[in-house]
Amino acid sequence: MSDPREKVIGLDLWHGKVDPEPLSGGITNVNFLVEDAGRKYVVRVGDDIPIHQVMRFNELAASRAAAAAGISPRVVHSEPGVLVIDYIAGRTLAAEDLQQQATLAKALPLVAKVHRELPKFLRGPALAFWVFHVIRDYGWTLKEGNSAHLSLLPALLVLAQKLEEAVGEVTMVFGHNDLLPANFLDDGARLWLIDWDYAGFNSPLFDLGGLASNNGLSGEQEDWMLETYFERPADDALRRRYQAMKCASLLRETMWSMVSEIHSDIEFDYAAYTAENLARFQAAVKDFQQS
Repeated sequence: MSDPREKVIGLDLWHGKVDPEPLSGGITNVNFLVEDAGRKYVVRVGDDIPIHQVMRFNELAASRAAAAAGISPRVVHSEPGVLVIDYIAGRTLAAEDLQQQATLAKALPLVAKVHRELPKFLRGPALAFWVFHVIRDYGWTLKEGNSAHLSLLPALLVLAQKLEEAVGEVTMVFGHNDLLPANFLDDGARLWLIDWDYAGFNSPLFDLGGLASNNGLSGEQEDWMLETYFERPADDALRRRYQAMKCASLLRETMWSMVSEIHSDIEFDYAAYTAENLARFQAAVKDFQQS
């Protein structure tokens, strides 16, 4: 990638000279805050990442649809490798925030709105995001890259197959598919959801499992989430299918990090992130197997 900051400075949409300020936290893109003509914007710089099945045409379509649905900030400008959106004055959430029931009670309806309202505004081709396909593809990528984690792959892929069987038939929705706490913004009045790199048609159980696993929700909160989302009591069959998808969400995050250890040039401790997520996945699988 050419110098991302220079790329941002050179965009034709600015009214005058700009001084992009790097934003921390991006582990797929390089992000900047830009002030121009009295307004602030976030500029995301990143090309397609085929090994992670990230395609920028899909991110752009999802971002526009999310903005039209009132879920995400307005898209101001796009060109190959660059997405410019309105800046939302607020704070990025942490897992501890989403563990608070009052905040979770705001986040869940926003996720449901993604599933139920965003597709009404979606234009053009759109991707699917089937986590078990992603996991299998990551397996091939790790083998081809001679990953340091090759010895773990056979057991992980067998577990993935068992989890896929446990999930069973699914209802299809349009998912965000990356519900990390940092992708929620609180402007003081409401929550926003950002970063549509992995958006695509999927089971709602994946976003629900990701919301729980990425934010350390309690078992009681998970039951509340399932019952509120599906508007019915959570029975054992639903819980088991959900727990299987939650495990798959953690495995996908683990293998995403394993692949990034080999292929990413962004400065981030992927090895530590792999170890953290692998431990969480192993704990979740143990719970699933004992359920």
